[in-house]
This record gives sequence, structure tokens and C-alpha cells, in this order.
Amino acid sequence: MGKDRMLIIDGNSLMHRAFYALPSLTNRDGLHTNVIYGFVNMINKLIEQYEPKYIAIAFDRKEPTFRHKEYPEYKAKRLKMPEDMAEQIPYLKEVIDAMNIKRIEVEGYEADDIIGTISKLSDAEGISTFIVTGDRDAFQLITENVHVLMTKKGISEMEEYDKDKLLSQYEINPEQVIDLKGLMGDASDNIPGVPGVGEKTALQLLKQFKNIEEILENTEKIKKNKVRQNIETNRDIALLSKKLATIVTDVPLEITIEDLKYKEPDYDALVELYSMLDFRSLIDKIKNLSPNYEKESSDFIAEVKKLDNLDDIKKLIDNIIKNGTIVFKVSQDVHGRPDFIYVGVEGQQLSIPLDEESKNLIKPIMENVNIRKVGHDIKTDLILLKKLGIDAQGVGFDTMIGAYLLNPSKPDYRLCNIYKEYFGVDIDDYESKEEDKAQNYGSTVKAIGELIDPINSKIIEMGLEKLFNEVEIPLIEVLADMEYEGFKIDKDRLLELSHLFSEKIDSLTEEIYQLAEESFNINSTKQLSFILFEKLQLPPIKKTKTGYSTDVEVLEKLSDKHPIIEKILEYRQLLKIKSTYIDGLMNLINEETGRVHSKFNQTVTATGRLSSTEPNLQNIPVKTEKGREIRKAFVSKNQDYVLVDADYSQIELRVLAHISGDESLVQSFKNNEDIHTRTASEVFGVSKDLVTPLMRNRAKAVNFGIIYGISDFGLARDLKISRKEAKFYIDNYFARYPLVKRYMENIVAEGKKKGYVTTILNRIRYIPELSSANAIQRNFGERIAMNTPIQGSAADIIKIAMVKVYKELKKRGMKSKLILQVHDELIVEAHKDEVEEVMRIVKEKMESAVKLRVPLVVDINYGSSWYDTK
Repeated sequence: MGKDRMLIIDGNSLMHRAFYALPSLTNRDGLHTNVIYGFVNMINKLIEQYEPKYIAIAFDRKEPTFRHKEYPEYKAKRLKMPEDMAEQIPYLKEVIDAMNIKRIEVEGYEADDIIGTISKLSDAEGISTFIVTGDRDAFQLITENVHVLMTKKGISEMEEYDKDKLLSQYEINPEQVIDLKGLMGDASDNIPGVPGVGEKTALQLLKQFKNIEEILENTEKIKKNKVRQNIETNRDIALLSKKLATIVTDVPLEITIEDLKYKEPDYDALVELYSMLDFRSLIDKIKNLSPNYEKESSDFIAEVKKLDNLDDIKKLIDNIIKNGTIVFKVSQDVHGRPDFIYVGVEGQQLSIPLDEESKNLIKPIMENVNIRKVGHDIKTDLILLKKLGIDAQGVGFDTMIGAYLLNPSKPDYRLCNIYKEYFGVDIDDYESKEEDKAQNYGSTVKAIGELIDPINSKIIEMGLEKLFNEVEIPLIEVLADMEYEGFKIDKDRLLELSHLFSEKIDSLTEEIYQLAEESFNINSTKQLSFILFEKLQLPPIKKTKTGYSTDVEVLEKLSDKHPIIEKILEYRQLLKIKSTYIDGLMNLINEETGRVHSKFNQTVTATGRLSSTEPNLQNIPVKTEKGREIRKAFVSKNQDYVLVDADYSQIELRVLAHISGDESLVQSFKNNEDIHTRTASEVFGVSKDLVTPLMRNRAKAVNFGIIYGISDFGLARDLKISRKEAKFYIDNYFARYPLVKRYMENIVAEGKKKGYVTTILNRIRYIPELSSANAIQRNFGERIAMNTPIQGSAADIIKIAMVKVYKELKKRGMKSKLILQVHDELIVEAHKDEVEEVMRIVKEKMESAVKLRVPLVVDINYGSSWYDTK
């Protein structure tokens, strides 16, 4: 590796990076853990990549520093650390200590000063040093030996800066960084800088002069009068700002370089901490990479007997028929083909090769609906068996689905995690090591068998057995069939769309260049920011650490300021549609079937909604005509088939009417009124025939906003109206529908009392945010409490409908197949001879899925493409 290496970590910077980059994560006790998880993963990646001999992590302390004494307003505008972040710090420091990484804090100094002091020591020793931070102040510490690793996107990307990179990007030397900050200031640290001098002007001055002192001695040479006047008037401020920005490199540290040597972590302490924090993947990493760590899973050994004698397989089948239950898992070879089925029967673990003869023996019992199939992520097994021509039926229990129903907010439901939770024993994941494949799959069926009773007992205890047995378990077969069938894609149409979008993007690019009067990289925030806010002099709305923001919210606020904005918004929209949906979809078409086989996920969302991946068909654009064009590429399999599309009408509002019991809302649906016109009439106090399209649109935004606990601020932003007007709409809504308001208040109170809320079918969602000391998180929790019973109940209803439709089509032996569910919509690929019957079945089953106080209404159409069904 050449020279010894040192990593110096800006602890506070990485904490903030992890907090804002990762979604809110909690352990089983409700402790927030996203900071710790993100921080540890970043450290592990750095250690793996740079193999440091030395490592140190520096943190700020709470006490004021010498800079506060110099300038009392220093960092005065910094917001208080979020409670959800602050509560994690003690545990993070415990983890760092267990990792045997030197953690340094010094009263009166910032982490930057500690970093500066250590980097000076390591530089003197000739150690190759890397400072990891998100703060550009560290650029002043760059030398031949000291480089800066700037954190960028999320928690994974970093950009290395040395002298050459700094010079090429900013055209300054490390020594001039403090002069840059002295001139332009730093809003994040409340360093004032010289008024009217931004980064661009400061950099121009530092090209002309060496430093602030030289600038102050030669102000007459500054060409711009305003800049010259500001600098002359604010000499003391410039020098003070430079001093505040200067990192101290002589902090009194009671350590030597040797004290920073990276030692082997205390694995026992780490595993104990990670277990408490529910970091299963990090525990697995320790066990896989650490030769000195004793694996607990060695106690969990499943002897696997391979059955390749047909007589032995027949005896096993007789035993399964006698028991009426089979616990199983299907394995795949390196090419993704099913190769073995592992079975657990009466305490034994057996493997059967899925060759032609064995397959023919196992097929009848797998297709026997009266033999109860038990597994973990059994949908995957059903799909693998379908590849062999086995249509497995009779799913009776899935440990993954059971664990999900008991707590739908966990990050994953791997079998090893669930087993550890119930029995405190580590087992290897069945897909972890190819060389231990038989052993791992044997352990899997053993673990599944042992988990059935404890999970089932909890399901009964929580009153979830109806939801589990009548909705989620039957749904597994439906999703396996949908996933296996897939959706036909017209590749030629996609290519045509890709070409059309490319042409339009090229055309927009030229229009943008003409309006900007120069060509530039439209996708570069920095270059776009320069064009908009410096060249075109548009008013900046929001500033980030790296400059003025050009996000969609900012651009929409500027849309009436210059015609270039509308073009940029359209350019971005088209580019996203093309790259994400058109080109992305093209890459996922199965070459053999010509279809996309999206994975339908039952255990991802906390509300109970299904999600889909590879591709995400829930996300195909629908709000714009350009986005809807993509649906033309989703077609029926051939000329003999069409797509039947059935969509619940306003199901979430109907659920709200049901659970709130508001008579006015209930009657509106019973009378088949246009609910948005009715609400507009109520809110604006006019008769229904006087409701204008604008009134109806605003009432529609209120109707759907109420479901999500929208505030006057959120509604004002969505409708581009004043908060006062938005508040008027919301207050009027609740005055007209008082039981809706009572429901919202009651469900939040219930959530705070119980710690969870439920849907109509008793689906549970825990909401730890309701007890957060952080007002932002608490408000977020209240919105979740209001929305979950509505969205979750709607999800339950369409799941029931899916099961009913699937069973009816199958019972009648129809050629038509259910192939897609998107939120409140079902699509059946129907044979032309069966279209009328399919439409009748789908409409009847969807509208009778559950009995509510209001009717469920389904809009249904058919066409040769998804686009044509609307």
C-alpha cells in the first residue's frame, strides 16, 4: 500500500450526513437509529477502502469555543439539533469505542480544530492522511500528504480533493481558503464576511490578490466601485471573518500519533450493541469477516438427508399426505433454475433433487390444495415451481408474512432476523454461502418449522388471524401468478417513444441555450445556478452549502420570472420519463417472454399497500399526457386478448366516510353525487350548480388533503394560494363535516395512547413518532395516524378483491389472468371471448369485497393497451 495511511473523521459532519440521508429507522424499543447505522456503514466502507494504519474521529462539544468569545454571534443561527438525532449520540459513541477507534473531544475547540491539529502532526510524519468531512473549511488543511474526502450524495459517495483538484475547481490554493471565507462569509457558521461579496466575486479578487491583507492594501485596484466601497467599509469584518474561518492546528491534545493506531474491534461488545440496535446486517458482516469471532449459529445445526432414491421419495410423500402439511424451501442453481426442494417433516430435514422423475412424484402433493404448504417468502418458491410446471396450491402459513403483520415497520423480514428475535440464536441466511447450501437450506426449513407456533400465537393474541388467513395468505398465490405471468411490452413502441423523447429533449436543450445565450450543462446544478442567478439575475429562493438551489420547488416559484424556467422544468420532466421509465423499462423486458415480470412486495409498506419493483409499475406516470404515453407500450399478449382495467372510484374518501360516520359524507356517496362538487358547494357556500371548475379543483385538493392530514401551509403550497385562504377552506370543510374532524382527533389520541393505529380489518401500524419530543416528528406521526386507517383499509379492500377475482377466474377455468394491481386498480389480460364475463366478475367481486356504510363503485373499461383502457 506504500505509505502508512490515516483517516481523520469529522464526527459531527458524518452524523448530520447520515441523519438527513437515511429515512427514520427505529429499533424494537422505538430508539431512532438512522444516524448510527449510516455512520457505522460509512466508517466500515472507509476502513475497507483505505486500509488505514491510524484512525481518529473528532467531535464538537456543547461548550462555547474561543470563536464565540471573539464573535458572540458565531453559529448563532444554527438550529437546535433534532431530538431524534440527539438521542442517538450516546449510543453512537459507545459503538465507536467498541470499534476501538480513538474518539477525541476538547473543551473550547471544535472538531475542525482537532482535525487540523492531528493532520499537522501526521503531515510532519509523512503519513498519507485523508480528512473525511462535508465542510469545505477543511480545504485549508490540504498539503502534499493531506487530502480531503468530501461527502457528497447520500452516505456512499465521496470526492477526493488535493491541491490540484482544489486549484482546478476553485482556482485557489489551500492557504487562500480562509481568505475566501473571510470575504464571502459562511451562512452556516454565521460568519459575516463582506456584504455584497459572494463566492464568484471573492474568487475573482483572490485571482488578482494573494490574500485579504493584500486586498486591503490595494483597494484602489479593485475595479467595481461597489465592491471596493464594501471592502473598505468592512475591513475589520473581513479580517474577523478570516480569523473565525481559520482552523487551529495547535490544540493541546494529550495523545501521540501512536495512540491513533487502528486496533481490532471488540466484536463481543459490537455484537451486543448491534443486537440492541437491531442491526442484523452489521452482525452478519462481523461473522462473515472476522475470523476471531465465534459464531453462535454453530449451535443451530440441521442434518440434511438427500433423497435421490425414488422409493424413499415415495415414502416421504406418503408421510406428507398423512401429516397434511409440508414445510419447504426451493433452492436455485447459479443460473437461477430450481434445483432442489428442501422439506421438513417430523424433525427431519430432507432434500430432493428436482430432476424429471422426482419432480413428477412431488408435483401432485404440491398441487393438492388440501396439503398445507408452509414456508418463508413462499411466493418465491411458488414462482420457482411454476418454472417446472408445478402449480403449487394450498399455502397455509408464511413466517415472513406473519412477522410483517405483527410489526410492519421493520426494515426487513429475513428468516435469520426473525429467528434471532424469537429464540435469541443466530442462524445463517439460506442464501448466504453457496458452499454451505444444503446445510443452510436444511437450517431454513428447521427454523421455519420452529417459528410457526410462536408467530401464530402472537397473530391470534393481536387479533390478526382473519387478516392473516383470509387476506394475506391467499394473496400469496395471486401475486406469484401475477409475477410469473408478467405484462407484455411493445418493444417497438418503447423504442419509438425513446426516439421521440430524445428529439424533444434535444429541441428543448437548444431552446434553453438560446434563452441563456450560451450552451452549458443543464444537468449541472452549479452551471444552471450560474445561468439563472448570476447571468439572468433571477432572484435566488433557497441557498444550500454549495450554492443556490435549482430544485423543482425553486423553479416553480420562478416560473413567471423568465421563459427559460418553463423550458427547464419540461426538459427535466422529459429526461426523467425517458431515463427512468422508457429506457429503464426496456432493460427489464424478459428476452424469452417479451414481458416485464415485476416483483410484487407484500412486506414493504407500513400501511399494507403492495409495492412493486423491477420495474416499479406503481410509479408509471399518469398525471401528464407525456407520462401517460408510456402506457401505450403495455399491451395484451396478442390479437386474441385485451386488457380489462377496473378502478375503484374514490375508495379512500369512501373509507373515510365509513370510519368517520359523517352523515353528510355518507349520504353524498349513497346518492352517487360528485363528492368534489358537493364539498365545493359546502365549503364555498354556493349551490351545486354554481360551483365553478376552479372551486371543484380546490375542493378536490381539500378532500384528498384531509386524508393525509394536510396543514394550511401544505394546502397553500399545493394550490398556490395564501395560508389564510387555505385555512379558510380547511376550517369550512371541518365545519361542514364535523365527524371527520372528530375522527381525526380521536385517532391521533388513540395512537398516542396505544402506540399504534388499526385499519378496518385490524391491520396494525406502530407509530413511535407520536411520542417524539421533536415537534416535526410528532406532527409527522399525527399525519400517519390520520392516514393509515384510511390508506391501509383501502389496501386491505383491494387485496380481498384480488383474491376473489383470482379464485373466480381459476374456478371457471378461464383463459383470462389477473396480471397487475396498481394502488386502487386491477388489470386482467382477458381473452376476447371472455371479456363481458370477466368485466362482470371483476366489477362484482371488487364492489362486494367488503360491506361499508357507503357503496364501493368500480369504473371498468377495456382496450388493447393500458393507455386505451382509460
